Amino acid sequence: MTDFQLEVFQNEYLPEGAREVNAIVTVTASGGGDRVPGGGGAVALGESAAEVIIVDCSGSMHVPPTKLRAAKDATIAAIETLRDGVAFAVVSGTDTARLIYPHNGLVAANHETRAEAKLAVSTLRANGGTAIGQWLQLADRLFSGHPAAMRHAILLTDGQNMHETPRQLTRTLKAVTGHFVCDCRGVGTDWQVNELREIANTLLGTVDIVAEPSGLEADFRAMATAAMGKSVGDVSLRLWTPQGATVKFVKQVEPTLADLTGRRVESAPRSGDYPTGSWGDESRDYHVCIEVNPAGVGDKMLAGRVSMVVPGSNEVLGKGQIIALWTDDTALSTKINPAVAHYTGQAELAEAIQEGLEARKAGDVGRATARLGRAVALATQTGHEDTAKLLAKVVDIEDPVAGTVRLKRSVDTVDEMTLDTRSTRTKRVGKTSSES
Repeated sequence: MTDFQLEVFQNEYLPEGAREVNAIVTVTASGGGDRVPGGGGAVALGESAAEVIIVDCSGSMHVPPTKLRAAKDATIAAIETLRDGVAFAVVSGTDTARLIYPHNGLVAANHETRAEAKLAVSTLRANGGTAIGQWLQLADRLFSGHPAAMRHAILLTDGQNMHETPRQLTRTLKAVTGHFVCDCRGVGTDWQVNELREIANTLLGTVDIVAEPSGLEADFRAMATAAMGKSVGDVSLRLWTPQGATVKFVKQVEPTLADLTGRRVESAPRSGDYPTGSWGDESRDYHVCIEVNPAGVGDKMLAGRVSMVVPGSNEVLGKGQIIALWTDDTALSTKINPAVAHYTGQAELAEAIQEGLEARKAGDVGRATARLGRAVALATQTGHEDTAKLLAKVVDIEDPVAGTVRLKRSVDTVDEMTLDTRSTRTKRVGKTSSES
């Protein structure tokens, strides 16, 4: 059984009259082993997992021909990575969605079914348009017909969702939210980062760019391997707050940024659950911000109680406390916890990058320079070397500490999209826990 440990990092001391309490909650899962919790008790991992691989087969995947060929090789690599017993299917996505293997529902992975699936993948042809919502709907129907606790999809596209309206895609995402996790990949540079980011964020997955088709195989294999490493299928972060308190936000801040605030589901009086998806042996950080009614100097309050739970069963997998203590000692109350400061800066960094790139596209040189300059300064301050290198491909950096930059006259589209796509990746920081 997977064990969850929660650690809370914060400065619990607040100045007189202060209301806002901030904390970083580190959740560490370990000991997943070969069994997972489920509605009817523990079940074997192979029987509890399901995988759907969605391959864009629109006409543009044939330009150049190596793109579809690489997508086929990548899909085959993912199929080979599946453990025996894992239920799986392969979907061809165009302006419709078509199940290419098996002929109906999902099938358990074994030597025979893997061979049949690889043969089916080899017959894929590029023709038609792009309607990603229909691809997701088919995946959802496949998952709904199987009792798997862990449901994961890989979605590959090389273009924009041209054969659906944004409203149709949004409606589909709303309908399938919480049903499965979806990792999204865009190959080449003709797809939209915001579009895939919305899908990945909504379905608690990842998004990334694969600039060259040759990189698809390793990426698909890595995604499938990560999915096979999950041991708990559906876990929520539950937050209880006292009477009169307001939850300002709950955000995942490591390994990637994801705002979970709007995903809250009321679970009990003054308690709400925030979905976190499936877990393996791993650690993630969450930033919780609560506004409470201020108490008097010297008073101590339980500002929040956080736990990890299996929805429906109310099984508590780990818990921690968020404290507020009012003081008139400014040396205590003005000290910002390093973890809170770090992740606040990481969120601002992602925002500055995305706003700067949008301004650049809109031709607003002044705002683009200011926001990307701020991003350079933040990346330097937080030691985010990978992001700093990506920024250097978009701007000429004169002073990294001050954030003094000049926009490059010519920027490769792939460099711009890579910076945008990876802006939400974060870098972990050493933390100092509270003394509560």
